[in-house]
Amino acid sequence: MDGKLAVVGLGSIGSMALWQASRLSDSVVGFEAASPGHSRSAAGGDTRLFRMLYRGTPDYYPILQRSHSLWAQLEAETGQNILTRCGGLSIGTTDGPYIPSLLETARLNGAPYEVLSREEMAERYPQHNLRPDDIAVYDPHGGALRTDRAVTAAVAAAQANGATIHINTTIDGIQEPDDGVVITCGEKSWTFESVIVASGGWSRKLMPDFLQKATEPYRIYLTWFVARDPAEFSPERFPIFIRISGDRSMYGAPAVDGATVKATLDGRGGPTPRADSVPRDLTSAEISETMETVTEFFPGLFPNIVRSDAFPELFTSDGKPVIGHVNEESKIYYATGFSGQGFKMATGYGEIAANEALGKRTFDGLEFARPQRFKSI
Repeated sequence: MDGKLAVVGLGSIGSMALWQASRLSDSVVGFEAASPGHSRSAAGGDTRLFRMLYRGTPDYYPILQRSHSLWAQLEAETGQNILTRCGGLSIGTTDGPYIPSLLETARLNGAPYEVLSREEMAERYPQHNLRPDDIAVYDPHGGALRTDRAVTAAVAAAQANGATIHINTTIDGIQEPDDGVVITCGEKSWTFESVIVASGGWSRKLMPDFLQKATEPYRIYLTWFVARDPAEFSPERFPIFIRISGDRSMYGAPAVDGATVKATLDGRGGPTPRADSVPRDLTSAEISETMETVTEFFPGLFPNIVRSDAFPELFTSDGKPVIGHVNEESKIYYATGFSGQGFKMATGYGEIAANEALGKRTFDGLEFARPQRFKSI
C-alpha cells in the first residue's frame, strides 16, 4: 500500500477532503492534474457566494451550517481571510417563483432572515435598481468566499498535518482489485486502501457507466464590471446578491479587490464536450444579455464587461451532487457532480467524504446525493 487514502483532484471539494482526511489519518496522499487553485478549475473566478438562504430541498441546510463553522476553522488554522462576511441579498418579484419558495425553505430550516421592502432597499442598498414589484430577503450569514485562498489554504493545512501531494499528475485510470484501489498516471501506479474521486468535470473518466450517463461537463461563465464609485460596491456596503426578477436574473459579489464587481447572469451554464476545452470567450448573445441586465439592475456600474472567463463544472441529471460509494463493497468514494452549487458547502462535503472514505463515520440525510439513485436510470 502507498497509503490509506488518496484524494484525486485538489480543487473545490478535493482540497477540503484532503484537509479533513489529514486530521484523521497520517497516511493521506493528494493528486492534482495541475496545481491547487489553478485558474482553469471549477474554483476559478476569485469568489463564490456563501449563503444560508436558498430555495428548494431542506437537506442542504445541516451541511451549510457545518460548512459555516468549518470555514471559520480553516481561517483560524491557516491565518487566511477566506470568507468575507458581508451579508447576502435575495431579490425577486413579491409573488414570483423565487422569493416565496426561498422564504418557505428558510422558515422550514429555521434560518434567520429579514424581509426588505422596495423602499427599505432604496434606503439601505441603493446600488440595486428594483422593479416596482420587487422585494429582498437579507441573509445575515451571507458572504463571499475567496476560492483561490480557500483551496490553497486547505492543501497547505493538509500538508502541515502530514499529507503528501503530487502536482501535475493526471490520474487516468482507476481499478479495484481484491485488495485496495489502484490508480494510474501513464505508466506509474499507486495502491491505496481507499480513494476519493473529486476531480469535478474530469471525474467522468473515473466513473462507472451508470454515473457517466447521469453526468455531463458544463461551461460556467463569469463577468466583472467597474463601479462609478467603487466605495459604494465595497463589501462593507454591498452584500453578495442573487436576483430573479421576471425575465432577468443575475448574481454577484462586491468588489473584494477594491476595483471590480462580479455580476453574472444566473443559470446560463450549458453542456460542453470536454472539461479541458471550455470556450473562454463569451458569445455575442451572452455579452448583449449581460450588458442589458447590468444596465437595468445597476446604474452605478459602467455596463461594459471589463473581464470575463469561463470554467468547467460537472452537472448531474437531477442537479444534485454525487457523494458516496457506488456500493457497499467498493473502496472508491465519489465527491463530485456539484452542478454549480458546491463551493459554499465544500468544507462540509469535504468532512463528510473524508470520514466516510476512511470508515470513521457515516452521515444520515444524504440519500438525495448518494450515487445509487442513478442505478435505475
